[in-house]
Amino acid sequence: MAQEIRTTMATDPLQESRLARLKLISEGDLPHGVLRDEIDASWRRSLGYGLNCLENEDSGLQQDSDLHVLLESNRLLIDAATPELEYLVNHQGKAGLVILGDAQANILALEGQTRYLREFGLRDLKLGSCWSESLRGTNALGTAVAEGRPTLINCGEHYLDRLSRFSCTSVPIKDAQGAVVGVLDLTRDGHMSHPQDNLSTLMLVASNIGNRLFASSYPEHLVLAVHTRPQFLDSAWHGLLALSLDGEVLAANEQACALLQSSRAALVGRRSSDLLSSDSPHVIGRLLRGDVSSVQTAKGVFYFKALQLPRHANLATVPMQRARPGRAKAVDLDELAGGDSRFARALRMARQGLAGDLPVLLLGETGTGKEVVARALHQTSARADKPFVAVNCAAIPEGLIESELFGYREGAFTGSRKGGMIGRLMQAHGGTLFLDEIGDMPLSLQARLLRVLQERKVAPLGAGEEQNIDIAVICATHRDLKRLVQESAFREDLYYRVNGVSLRLPSLRERDDLAGMIAAMLGKLGAAQVSLTQELTDLLGRYDWPGNIRQLDMVLRSALAMREPGESVLGLDHLTDSLQEELTASCRQPGSIRESELELIRSSLERHQGNVSAAADSLGISRATLYRKLKQLRG
Repeated sequence: MAQEIRTTMATDPLQESRLARLKLISEGDLPHGVLRDEIDASWRRSLGYGLNCLENEDSGLQQDSDLHVLLESNRLLIDAATPELEYLVNHQGKAGLVILGDAQANILALEGQTRYLREFGLRDLKLGSCWSESLRGTNALGTAVAEGRPTLINCGEHYLDRLSRFSCTSVPIKDAQGAVVGVLDLTRDGHMSHPQDNLSTLMLVASNIGNRLFASSYPEHLVLAVHTRPQFLDSAWHGLLALSLDGEVLAANEQACALLQSSRAALVGRRSSDLLSSDSPHVIGRLLRGDVSSVQTAKGVFYFKALQLPRHANLATVPMQRARPGRAKAVDLDELAGGDSRFARALRMARQGLAGDLPVLLLGETGTGKEVVARALHQTSARADKPFVAVNCAAIPEGLIESELFGYREGAFTGSRKGGMIGRLMQAHGGTLFLDEIGDMPLSLQARLLRVLQERKVAPLGAGEEQNIDIAVICATHRDLKRLVQESAFREDLYYRVNGVSLRLPSLRERDDLAGMIAAMLGKLGAAQVSLTQELTDLLGRYDWPGNIRQLDMVLRSALAMREPGESVLGLDHLTDSLQEELTASCRQPGSIRESELELIRSSLERHQGNVSAAADSLGISRATLYRKLKQLRG
């Protein structure tokens, strides 16, 4: 019977997996050899939980956790995952669902093709619902958490029959101690054609999230990257070590354990002199200055670089050769602008505006580097040694953003954290507050923010007293704020309060310095000696880059990760099949830029009833430029 089912499953997995479930129900046991070994083991666990594999949706509904408490208790994970979720949604969300879960497989974020939830009746797949294996049987989220390893579940392999049509890939996210703290999932309707590509993408993203969590868990300590090759020190694949300033190893991630060929238990508690050299204090001194240090050991050469300095460390107590006190090297705004003189001028004006206590508004598509520019403006300001606090107004659920910004006193609401919470506004006191995607801020909160910006006073939720606040303000959005004002979706008075100096960031397809940007990005990734074949250069030059700089960064990281030892030239063979298909399918055709630009101008003119000044302003160009482009495009 097992061989018969397995043979037929190869041709019709949905029908035959249902036959296997019917046999499971009728005989109370699963035939051996029907499923892959890991899926077989999970189905048997599911059977042991007493789950009915033919249950309908209603019987599978569970009492949800208090969503507010659940999200607050996972705030570090959500913050660390938000940039990576944006990337996944932009590049994987069109084909299915992107899901973030916690260590118990409770859903913290659900993005992408949410129409699935209506079309296929998945009412129990929602924020706050638990998808542990013990409640839902074999499913990628719960099974990845249960086994603590990446999990692929294709059509027909879910334990519950109603999930048979879906294919899922999940990867656990681990903390500095190696414990599972979350899980990332990609869910598709139908069979996965390139499961290994999905897995590779998720593993890269999960590694980035884990690295952020590692650093945030040790804000008062030195965090080092380690690798056997220096170009990997800024990649998702580097090892991480947390050190106290007196040289004790406090934590190590899995990659560090693998590279150093030691268990976590063997590394934690050791002295840095065992890992770095007998001259470890001076090595640490060089690392604190941002230098890359190499150490020859019996196991080979290892390279180290400081990724995070202790927040409140007295660096004068650390032995350093030629150490100089002072501010970290400021980012060169002209370097950010590349060869775009207009963009460079706008950046300098934004810096001057910020110095004059004017708010700065950054406009641009998703992925154009708005936060990078905001951090650069902060680092070149007089507040560079003060906090830079970033808040993504679109990533925080509407019910939480007020407490996130303003904080709250203990007991302000049911489930509030003991001792209360300091809001992001107060955390930015003395420094710079960056409000990303401010166009997505709820109207109900815009009035409170306006008052803060006018009076520079903050009152946490549940507190009567107000506190003075001193902040520079940078906001960013990919949306048309003027249009939102016209549609009464954004307060006009707040618009004029945040729009002191407006700066439009060009999209990647609008820039003509792509080759220079790629070279600069490779340098930042520790691969300055790496070049691209002409074939790959041409492909990247023709691509439309909907994800802009963030997408280009991920493409380069992925290609670098696929190199063999000693390779210094990237070509098409360093791209996964799915990535090649994506880059080829979305290549610009001759004339498409001209047509798109003309359509953009026409749309803006129609939206502003032919008002050339308003249309030019919304596009971030001058009237003269708009006229010139119209003449060129129509000529």
